[in-house]
Amino acid sequence: MPSLIVRDVKNGRVKEIELAKRRFTIGKSDWNDLVLPRDSVSREHCVLFERGESFFLRDLESRHGTTIKGEPITGDVQLKDGTRFELGGFEVQFRQARQRKSREELTSSLEAKSGHGRSGQRSGAKPKGTDAYRALKMHCHTELLESKELKRVDFETIEEEQARQMTERVLVRIIKGLEENKRLVGFDRRKLLKEVLDEALGLGPLEDLLRDDNISEIMVNNAETVFVETRDQGMILSEAKFSSDEQVVHVIRRILAPIGRRINEQTPICDGRLLDGSRVNAVIPPLAVSGPSLTIRKFPKDRLGIADLVKFGSLSEDMGKLLDLAVSERLNICISGGTGSGKTTLLNVVSSFIRPGDRIVTVEDVSELKLDQPHVVTLECRAPNLEGEGAITIRDLLKNCLRMRPDRIIVGECRGGEALDMLQAMNTGHDGSLTTIHSNSPRDCVARMETLVLFAGMDLPSKAIREQISSAIHLIVQQTRLHDGARKVTAITEITGIEGGVVTMQDIFKYEQTGFDEKHKVLGSHIATGNIPKFVQNLRRRGIEVDMSIFQRKDGPAAERPGRRRRR
Repeated sequence: MPSLIVRDVKNGRVKEIELAKRRFTIGKSDWNDLVLPRDSVSREHCVLFERGESFFLRDLESRHGTTIKGEPITGDVQLKDGTRFELGGFEVQFRQARQRKSREELTSSLEAKSGHGRSGQRSGAKPKGTDAYRALKMHCHTELLESKELKRVDFETIEEEQARQMTERVLVRIIKGLEENKRLVGFDRRKLLKEVLDEALGLGPLEDLLRDDNISEIMVNNAETVFVETRDQGMILSEAKFSSDEQVVHVIRRILAPIGRRINEQTPICDGRLLDGSRVNAVIPPLAVSGPSLTIRKFPKDRLGIADLVKFGSLSEDMGKLLDLAVSERLNICISGGTGSGKTTLLNVVSSFIRPGDRIVTVEDVSELKLDQPHVVTLECRAPNLEGEGAITIRDLLKNCLRMRPDRIIVGECRGGEALDMLQAMNTGHDGSLTTIHSNSPRDCVARMETLVLFAGMDLPSKAIREQISSAIHLIVQQTRLHDGARKVTAITEITGIEGGVVTMQDIFKYEQTGFDEKHKVLGSHIATGNIPKFVQNLRRRGIEVDMSIFQRKDGPAAERPGRRRRR
């Protein structure tokens, strides 16, 4: 297989790239096959393409040009083994393969190298016809790229539906040509048309998975292995496959492009979101050794309310009333839980209790919250540019939002030094603020928050940090994903103060597990502990009516069985 030896003249770093495609673009934008992130390189600088048995080089009207031996190239230049060309501070050497392979052999070679087959085994165990079908798809993609009709269209300026119709019209002609040459015998014409269109303009094999409401999470381990989490069966292996690892990377870049984020060899990890708000995380080689990885946590089409969570058994009706009361009366709440436990979903639901007249400012790494209130300002972090500059962090946004006259501040997640800024905001008049944090219990939540405050670089004593926490946070809502995959609120805990330098707290509600049913589903119930929150007593003194029955235990009134306060 032909390859390119790329040397960075500035630092002397060298890497080798295989030419696994008939058309191979070079530039600084993420959609190129070889990304060279430098200002001296144009967005689409040059292209290498295969014609007959040879590769040719063409400059794409780049700003600084492409040169061979110092002379700018014009037209198409045939590349021979060892030919060197320069662009934007990089020197590239073309190396011709000793033995050329057909497209079908090339596909098989790539699959054998990855060690995966159609069913997750070696390529030798693949169903008959898989290689031929992939070769047909590659042929269709190549013909689309070389279509003169599509080359004249600026796809960035037309509607998505119009772009799909134009591409489909060209693709239909290509497939008819395959039928005339009898290359479609044994294959479904409509399936080929749909899959190539999804790959060319959409997210390829992910399109059907994203449309399936039964799927809550999609996990792409590599081109051949895609797992999904379903609402009825849990984690299962999907039949969806990508044609290559390059296609996975292409889909990742297509997801990130609309939100201004990039992924390449310099920044191989990135968080993003789909247009519907679904959360996306991507990792590509060299960090992802088994192949590019993509994780999508789907955002529900219909926004959930507290009644839906009660219906699902995530919490009880009395717990919902307490949260409604706490948010309405401007208590500071921290939602605690592990990864994938449903913290963001619960934060969305709880935020619906905020009064319509309040000015809300949300601060998130990637915007996920969907608030219905009319007075909302959404702030989102910004990743650094290609030179590593211009990053805007959560701490920067949180400090700025204090100057925006917010009534409520919602921080999507505290995972660093912004925990200190959040506590300070809660303690300086911004009551009713909400945030989430990763921890396994209310006790762990306080300890982790203390640790995160130290990330701010302030050498504060533990006692001072705990005093800030005890005066800032009123309620900790613990969200847990149980062994059967069910997501439940397992505790609503009130921070009652500090004694002897130790934060004290008491459970208001908790979830008690009693066992498993015949389908291994967790059995249990939400119960009130009988403890009366301190803030309720303050509300009653202010003349605010509170339904005290929600704090009663099932076997008696709350006053008969006062709970003991616990200390961290």
